[in-house]
Amino acid sequence: MASSMRSLFSDHGRYVESFRRFLSHSTEHQCMQEFMDKKLPGIIARIGDTKSEIKILSIGGGAGEIDLQIVSKVQAQYPRVCINNEVVEPSAEQIAKYKELVAKTSNLENVKFAWHNETSSEYQRRMLEKKEVQKWDFIHMIQMLYYVKDIPATLKFFHSLLGTNAKILIIVVSGSSGWDKLWRKYGSRLPQDDLCLYVTSDDLTQMLDNLGLKYECYDFLSTLDISDCFTDGNETADLLWDFLTETCNFNATAPPDLKAELVKDLQEPEFSTKKEGKVLFNNNLSFIVIGA
Repeated sequence: MASSMRSLFSDHGRYVESFRRFLSHSTEHQCMQEFMDKKLPGIIARIGDTKSEIKILSIGGGAGEIDLQIVSKVQAQYPRVCINNEVVEPSAEQIAKYKELVAKTSNLENVKFAWHNETSSEYQRRMLEKKEVQKWDFIHMIQMLYYVKDIPATLKFFHSLLGTNAKILIIVVSGSSGWDKLWRKYGSRLPQDDLCLYVTSDDLTQMLDNLGLKYECYDFLSTLDISDCFTDGNETADLLWDFLTETCNFNATAPPDLKAELVKDLQEPEFSTKKEGKVLFNNNLSFIVIGA
């Protein structure tokens, strides 16, 4: 690996920029919306039974777009019940965006929000220091388990916080996605970073099996349009390459042989499909639901 290559996570601004470009070129949020519409109502059907308040805990809530979709589904299921929505999010910038979104969103009169600017590990440590542990009706962890050092311990801890009829929802990339193949084949040649782990739904379900936790797993199709990656000299290509490889300024710093191999591989059927002149990387997502 060329010594000039460095992790994308070493430059927060660049990471945020590349992540936003990923979102604008992928069906990530549309895929999550499809799950929320088709599956979530059935999953949350009993979480608020006989309760005067429904407690939702968002771990890694980001800027809140998906969180508010979840809140609206809970409101539809329990229209007259108060909702306490607490958010654990390590980025102050994301929390500020979340608060802006709440301020301009209508129909949140019965929802109380609280934000904690910390990682899930810091939250876990803080809760364990307390004598009384708060129980929750719905906990969700959306695309955030990559940033947790001890995933089994984290899963076990949050499962212990579930109240009666409560559920945990985890969203991660699917074991059938192009990410799985990309990480397995190229992970050792890309900058290693202890801030981010390569983990897919296959790894998670194995961990849940080992913990003896019952779960259901749903896969939904998603794609990332990487067509720009095969045209030199455009900003979108640079940002998407960074996101795909988790490397800061990949195009400028990667060894030519590594770049050439990736250019070839990413167009192969195991990674992407070609449709109407576009190259669509397999960004399939898994939605894992764990019961109390």
